[in-house]
Amino acid sequence: MRRIYLDHHATTPVLPEVAEAMAPFLREAFADPWIAVYREASEAAEAVEEARARVAALVGARPSEVVLTSGATEANNHAIKGALGSRKRGRDRLVTSAVEHASVLEPCSWAARAGVGVLELPVDGLGRVDPGAVREALETPSFLVSIQLASGEIGTIQPIRDIAALTRERGALLHVDAAQAVGRIPVDFATLGADLLSLTAHKLHGPKGAGALVVRRGVRIEPLLHGKGQERGRRSGTVHVAGAVGLGAACAAAARDLEAEGTRIAALRDRLWEGIRGGIRGVRWNGDPASGLPGNLSVTFEGVSAVALIQGLRTIAVSTGSGCSSANPEPSHVLLAIGATEEQADATLRFGLGRGNTAGEIDETIEALVREVGRL
Repeated sequence: MRRIYLDHHATTPVLPEVAEAMAPFLREAFADPWIAVYREASEAAEAVEEARARVAALVGARPSEVVLTSGATEANNHAIKGALGSRKRGRDRLVTSAVEHASVLEPCSWAARAGVGVLELPVDGLGRVDPGAVREALETPSFLVSIQLASGEIGTIQPIRDIAALTRERGALLHVDAAQAVGRIPVDFATLGADLLSLTAHKLHGPKGAGALVVRRGVRIEPLLHGKGQERGRRSGTVHVAGAVGLGAACAAAARDLEAEGTRIAALRDRLWEGIRGGIRGVRWNGDPASGLPGNLSVTFEGVSAVALIQGLRTIAVSTGSGCSSANPEPSHVLLAIGATEEQADATLRFGLGRGNTAGEIDETIEALVREVGRL
């Protein structure tokens, strides 16, 4: 059965060019790049450094600032726990927001259990953090502010540059979870103002199990993983060469196609919304329709169970409003944070459009949605 894949915020299919780039490092050039000096190891080492440079080029960083990880979850944990481990005396508070991904909120909860003060900032009805609230929070000496660049649930883009100006002024580090943004919108680490930035390959058509933490030059945080001191002592463990190569290839493809794909995908998203709004009553766009991720559309269908709707859309892959937590019966914490009721959260679908989606697929999706919402 042919399926229409509209869940690109959960994960993305690996591009053929990415898989092709990875293949030799699974079969021939499989050696450990940092231990041996023979040819296969040298080839692997060169490939890893090329991949690091491609990551840096996509996000406007120096290659030396890129620490290769297993993905954004590890990078987020490293940023938070590493900053905690290296904080200055008297700076005992961590600031985050109510709409962060679980891989940020859970390390924050871990820190709270360890006795660290954690402040979770509210957001407005569009899901945005108020920089004024950050300014007020930083009146208490804090070692880290962790705010996402863009929401994978409702697409909202945060005012990171404004927040960065405040953290610099108050002497706190700024960590940005950019997993949903990198490869979808322009990201420039050099001008964003962040000290730490997380990304992952599988959100931009690369492999799962590969990602990076970008650490601004001069910033020192404790390693999350201790061992033989790979990644310049910042992340121990034998590097996943094929994964790193896949990450680099995916970043190169994203950099090449970013503007054209962003425009095309945003037009498809708008086509989907217009079709939904024109054919179904009682629908609401969650997030900011005027500004957000180009392929994100979170829609509440009043009075309809999102789970039942997904089951009826048998040939269309979409998520409930809770995104990565769709296996969890609890309503989306993001939707609740922007003022939705539990009933509204349970009536919400998240559409994630990406490469490969076509206008024909969008029209098929609209037709199926109108039919299934009417039936339910």
